[in-house]
Amino acid sequence: MTTSPVAGLLLAAGGGLRLGGRPKALLTYRGRLFVDLAAEALRAAGCAPVHVVLGAAAPEVRTRAALTGCAVVENPDWPTGMGSSLRAGLASLPAAAGAALVALVDQPRIGAAAMRRVAGAYRSPAGLAAAAYGGRRGHPVLIGAQHFAGVCAGARGDVGARGYLRGREVALVECGDVAAPDDVDEPGDLVDLPT
Repeated sequence: MTTSPVAGLLLAAGGGLRLGGRPKALLTYRGRLFVDLAAEALRAAGCAPVHVVLGAAAPEVRTRAALTGCAVVENPDWPTGMGSSLRAGLASLPAAAGAALVALVDQPRIGAAAMRRVAGAYRSPAGLAAAAYGGRRGHPVLIGAQHFAGVCAGARGDVGARGYLRGREVALVECGDVAAPDDVDEPGDLVDLPT
C-alpha cells in the first residue's frame, strides 16, 4: 500500500439523531454517499493510507460504500460522541504516519482541493494546521503525530480536538474559494445543499 507522511482520517460514525436517525455516512449528495465523497477526496488529496471510522449502521455502510483501498475502523462506542471516533481513528493509524488529516463525513462540500491545501501544510510531526473559511477555522484539520496522545486525552463526548487546539499555534489555510464548510446536522441542511 502506498503511504505518504499524511494519513487521511474520516470520521463517519454518527447516527444522525437530529436527522431522524439517518446515519450520516449513508446520506447522499449529487447521487453519491457522503462517506464515498469524503474518502475519495482524502485519497485524491494524496493522503495515504486513508482510515474511515464507522459506527452507526456499519454493516450497511460496508455493503453500500465504495471504500476499496481504505482501512475501515469500527467504533463500538460511537453513541458516546465524536471524541471516541477520533480516538479510535488516531489509534488505528500506522506508527509511520507523520500526521493525520481529519475530515468529517457531514461536510460534503469540502472536497479534494481543500483537503490537498491543508495536507500541503505538513512540515513535521510537530505541526498543526486547519482549513479556514473567510479566516474562520474549520475542517479538515491536520494533526501532527506528536499531538496524537494529547488530542486523544481530551477527546471526550462530542468534543474532538477543539479543546486541545485552543491556545496552540495552528496554521490556517484559507479554503473558502474552493470549498464550503456546511455541516449537515438537520433535515433542512440537506434541503439547503446546492444541486
